[in-house]
Amino acid sequence: MSRNEVVELLEKALTDSGIEFSRKSGGGAEVDHIVLELPGEYKLKTTVLLTASDQGVRIEAFVCRRPDENFEAVYKYLLKRNRRLYGVAYTIDNTGDIYLVGRISPDALTHAEIDRILGQVLEAADGDFNTLLELGFLTSIQREWAWRVARGESLRNLLAFEHLIDKESLPEPGEPLEGRYVPGESVVDGAQAASDEGGSEF
Repeated sequence: MSRNEVVELLEKALTDSGIEFSRKSGGGAEVDHIVLELPGEYKLKTTVLLTASDQGVRIEAFVCRRPDENFEAVYKYLLKRNRRLYGVAYTIDNTGDIYLVGRISPDALTHAEIDRILGQVLEAADGDFNTLLELGFLTSIQREWAWRVARGESLRNLLAFEHLIDKESLPEPGEPLEGRYVPGESVVDGAQAASDEGGSEF
């Protein structure tokens, strides 16, 4: 099957499924890139890169930036999850950011197969997102929560992690946070912002 035929099948399947997508330059390589976003519940959206060639389609989806801590537990979780995933698997890039990757061969490139694999990407990226944050960013979440309490700022997008917070140790509103803490984006916002940008490789 030619690359053009692969692209046509892929675009038709996405259109039939009502999924919006955009084309991206292959940078001179003999490939075509299609980028799409899958909306989620815990992870607002997952950006997916589909790379089409005469060998089929490569799937790559950014899930989460490199953990700050507890690497062994994060990677153990990812490896165990790989046993239950269909068509994709967790991996990391050169900087340690977490991705889902997979391939569809030309002879398996059907509308149903694309639907199944994109469904699996969304189920994993969205369903595992908060667990990955809890395992790999616990200290950042706790510090961000305490900083917001001290400043009297909204905790709305951190409420899913309330069970991780020792409220007895929190500062009173307006009380300075012990130790040096320079906030940027929260770990939740930061992970989502990286997702919004398509991760480090898109």
